[in-house]
Amino acid sequence: MPELTWWQHGIVYEIYSRSFQDSNGDGVGDLNGILQRLDYLVQLGIDAIWLSPIYPSPMADFGYDVADYCGIDPVFGTMEDFDRLLAEVHRRGLKMILDFVPNHTSDQHPWFLESRSSRENSKRDWYLWRDEPNNWLSNFGDPGWEWDETTKQCYYHSFLKEQPDLNWRNPAVQKAMFDVLRFWLQRGVDGFRVDVMWLMIKDEQFRDNPPNPGYRPGQPSNNRLLPLYNSNRPEVHELVAKMRAVVDEYHERVLIGEIYLPVQQLMTYYGTDLKGANLPFNFLLLQSAWSADAMAEIISEYNSALPAGAWPNWVLGNHDNTRIATRIGSRQAWIAAMLLLTLPGTLTMYYGEEIGTTNVPIPPEEVQDPAEKNEPGLGLGRDPERTPMPWDGSASAGFTTGRPWLPIGADHEEVNVAALEGDGASILHLYRKLIDLRRSRPTLVSGRMQSVSADKGVLRYERRGDEDRILVLLNMSTDSVRMTTESGTILVSTDFDRDRQRVNGTVEMKAAEGMVIDLDS
Repeated sequence: MPELTWWQHGIVYEIYSRSFQDSNGDGVGDLNGILQRLDYLVQLGIDAIWLSPIYPSPMADFGYDVADYCGIDPVFGTMEDFDRLLAEVHRRGLKMILDFVPNHTSDQHPWFLESRSSRENSKRDWYLWRDEPNNWLSNFGDPGWEWDETTKQCYYHSFLKEQPDLNWRNPAVQKAMFDVLRFWLQRGVDGFRVDVMWLMIKDEQFRDNPPNPGYRPGQPSNNRLLPLYNSNRPEVHELVAKMRAVVDEYHERVLIGEIYLPVQQLMTYYGTDLKGANLPFNFLLLQSAWSADAMAEIISEYNSALPAGAWPNWVLGNHDNTRIATRIGSRQAWIAAMLLLTLPGTLTMYYGEEIGTTNVPIPPEEVQDPAEKNEPGLGLGRDPERTPMPWDGSASAGFTTGRPWLPIGADHEEVNVAALEGDGASILHLYRKLIDLRRSRPTLVSGRMQSVSADKGVLRYERRGDEDRILVLLNMSTDSVRMTTESGTILVSTDFDRDRQRVNGTVEMKAAEGMVIDLDS
């Protein structure tokens, strides 16, 4: 695939930095721990790692409250550790993507400390200050405005009060943040995932948001209003284009946007003439019902909505959503793997998906996530999908020699890398087979997506290249079915015994079975 850049044919692997591997026994994952596990990632076959924030932070929101955009928090290591990790990532032929958090800083960031020191301070306008608050809410269940006694005004925060929002209408803020991007790009990072890209700029008139007629008691409190004036403002696209222009100053770097919006609005983040985000994250697999009918509909809708020339992408899991094996069940997680790895474009996996990791229940006294602490009982906590990676069956799962910062899964003695490595019929080996197949068959990356349909609970589609046709059949039902098919050879099945079998006219499929078939010419 020489005509494609690395990020177009690549598979991105998200590492929640606190939970991948601890190297010093403090119970928190770190950069040297990631370094220790790079060879595992090479063997898995991924192309790039994306790290959750590693910058200095008071950790009110575990790194998404940044106190210094150009440093490394001591819990993760030093800048020397980072440089060594980056060099080793590149030496192994991998790429590194950093999390960039532009919407807000920590309230301990020097910029905010200056801003709140007086109304006359030169950085006062770097944040959103008002005499009287409007009705905007926080996404974490708090009021959106926090009173500051020193200057007798309040400031806006989309998340915790410890995370004041930056004023992106201020050119000085833009320059400072673009210089942050250049700092890391010059250091050699290969791109950025931009946190809450669609929230970056707010209504200039600070108009009140309208009530949400669909709100029901028991929903998160921020659902009470429609975020018309504090999210997805038209001016955000100019900012994204400027950010992309900075990234494009460097060779083959990528800009990825976190955007939770309906498909048609999501597509606008590719930008005019595709000068916006290279990849506005596509979260449809995280948000849709798990059925053949639903999947056929969202695949078709997404593909038809893509602007001409825009590169598609798909995400199976991340640090903010229930793990796929918990959401759809352990056996359907095999189907999810086959779905993801046969879809067109750039793919993103979340650490642990390749071994079928599930959410870990967190006792109330061990909850860390402020989203759960602020509104307990609504299921908003993200700790369950952020727990330590189980590497082996030992007491601390090979993650740490100390006490892990979040509990280890109760099933870790069976669900761990070492155990599944030794089981030739495990989901880990399915992932490796599918990734190897994707590397060897360019049609699975850039071939046309055709004939997407659902029948008898089976999702089927064809990937067509210049010289081959590949049929994907995914039984998302609990029933065995017989499917019609052209003649061909099974390349990979979730039932490994069927690999290399011939099919001709029909094929019997067991419940929750998937197969990738190389159709005869």
